[in-house]
Amino acid sequence: MASMLGGCSCGAVRYSLSSAPFDAGWCHCRTCQLTSGGPAMAFATVPIRHYRIERGAEIIKRRASSSFGHRTFCKECGSPLSIQVDYQPETIDLPIATLDEPDAVVPEFHIFWSSKVSWFPPDDDLPTFERFRPNTVGLDRTEPPE
Repeated sequence: MASMLGGCSCGAVRYSLSSAPFDAGWCHCRTCQLTSGGPAMAFATVPIRHYRIERGAEIIKRRASSSFGHRTFCKECGSPLSIQVDYQPETIDLPIATLDEPDAVVPEFHIFWSSKVSWFPPDDDLPTFERFRPNTVGLDRTEPPE
């Protein structure tokens, strides 16, 4: 596969993916709403070894966004760049809209449907999950992260 490219809105940060993203979906959790400034964030996953910062590593800010993960964003323009969770250390999620060709990755599900903004009725037939999808890799189902 040829590399997929992406980056922030000001162009200071650029990244490449050396494999096709998978597990693409919409997240309606409150953290994604606040991070994206929208009612939900479309994201996709790649193995961490296939995500490479090509330019701007020095201006990427990392912050804890929950008790179980962190996010990165460009310090210049504020664009969200990645999400990493403790229970899946071998992968990294990225906002699909930061790809140069976001049409190449299509969301296949909705998670955290229970936090969906009422005025945002997605017009699709994708499966919805109140929180995480069943059998999410790495989650201890007896005590899911909040």
